[in-house]
Amino acid sequence: MSLLSVARLAKTYGGAAALRDASLTIEAGEVHALMGENGAGKSTLIRILAGVVQADSGEITVAGEPASIANARDAYRLGLRFLHQELNVASRLSVAENIFLGRAYPTRWGGLVDWAALRDRASAALAALSASHIAPETIVGRLAVGDRMIVKIASTFVDDASAPGRIFVMDEPTAALTSEESERLFRILDELQRRRAGVLYVSHRIEEVLRISNRITVLRDGVSQPPIATAEATREMLIERMTGRTRLEAAARPRQSTNARVALSVDRLTGKGLEEISFDVREGEILGLAGLGDAGGDRLLRALMGAMTGGSVTIAGEGVRPRGPAEGWRRGLAYVPRERRSEGLLLSQSISDNVALPHLNRLSHLRLFLNRLAERAETAAVGRRVRLRATGPRQRAWRLSGGNQQKVMFARAVAGAPRLLLLDEPTRGVDVAARFDIHALLREIAAAGAAVVIASSDREELLALCSRIAILTDGRLSRIVPAEGLTAARLLALCYGDDRV
Repeated sequence: MSLLSVARLAKTYGGAAALRDASLTIEAGEVHALMGENGAGKSTLIRILAGVVQADSGEITVAGEPASIANARDAYRLGLRFLHQELNVASRLSVAENIFLGRAYPTRWGGLVDWAALRDRASAALAALSASHIAPETIVGRLAVGDRMIVKIASTFVDDASAPGRIFVMDEPTAALTSEESERLFRILDELQRRRAGVLYVSHRIEEVLRISNRITVLRDGVSQPPIATAEATREMLIERMTGRTRLEAAARPRQSTNARVALSVDRLTGKGLEEISFDVREGEILGLAGLGDAGGDRLLRALMGAMTGGSVTIAGEGVRPRGPAEGWRRGLAYVPRERRSEGLLLSQSISDNVALPHLNRLSHLRLFLNRLAERAETAAVGRRVRLRATGPRQRAWRLSGGNQQKVMFARAVAGAPRLLLLDEPTRGVDVAARFDIHALLREIAAAGAAVVIASSDREELLALCSRIAILTDGRLSRIVPAEGLTAARLLALCYGDDRV
């Protein structure tokens, strides 16, 4: 008997079919991967299972019984638990309080909260996931992203076991994790399988899926294809099923001319968690920022956009010190943040509103009245350049798939023809085809003479794109090495402090 079965699900939004015919089953003790390009229907399927939207047609069964999921309460009652790459945690509360959010706290005589019992039960839930390194009294906002995800998983281990099924839906869970945190998550997946839970694992990372799943279902244009036993799947097979192309050819790494002018010069830059960082980037160069965990790449990019506290920055020979992001954009910097939903986009606003946001002065009459025709024309032009898939410039950002939301941020960045492009995890949570499009766009931008700085935890991405890679350790620049001839294993060793060339 399957823990979860969906059959022939269909969903249409305003005449556009998000799902046409989606079917899959999840067995007890199975990790079932769900793959597909951005816009293929994965998010819609998850929303239906979570009770956020209702399917137009189709059937859902849980533990062999027909199920109606009209809201989040129904999904919870049926044993469905959801973990998203954008984690919803109460960052100011403790680990124990987060684990018990939405549940009755243990009490003692007089109805007072039994805090000792709360911490003990939270510790037991964490121990079940081999996560005893997380103290239940720790404030969640102080935890690394991977440990926050463990806290979210642990919260399901204090539930009433009477739910018909125990199904975990994980949407790009490793997108924001370091390699070490990802390994910990994979060990937790092994534990969930041992406990006969079912896991629907949504990911764009093919190597990861081939490693941890039992079966794979691919969605393409809202239609599911027959599941594949992972042992029989290959990377090429999955790419063809998702995109219709047998392979995606990557362009060669851009060649860096030693005669190119210095586009960015950073001298003894300091900021929050940064210690006197100095480096140069030439026009047409893509420089990577690598390191372990919270090495400081994201902080360095934010410092360049206005959060620096000391040192000097020169762009194209001009000394600058942006006092904030708005001034950075005006001086020819463009920034794509890591968290597209919380840091990058106005989700309730249109695509054109999001693209135009840092360019309002240029698109306005006398800086007073926005030229809507110019705004929409520019949005359409840069949308084509980044291969954005949308119904039009007035479509709301929240209705887009994750990969297309990412492309909106790239459209915003290239709209101003930047001299310096700063990117924090640029392909986080996007599918293999969108990743290919983004990489091609970055090579095109560099070839046109702009300088690009990328902070990424994906070592293969840095090796594919960059001419040089800067190694950061605890907010300090350790060294800068040529990417030519470097392997992912060697780059990792450098991040761990192995100084051998």
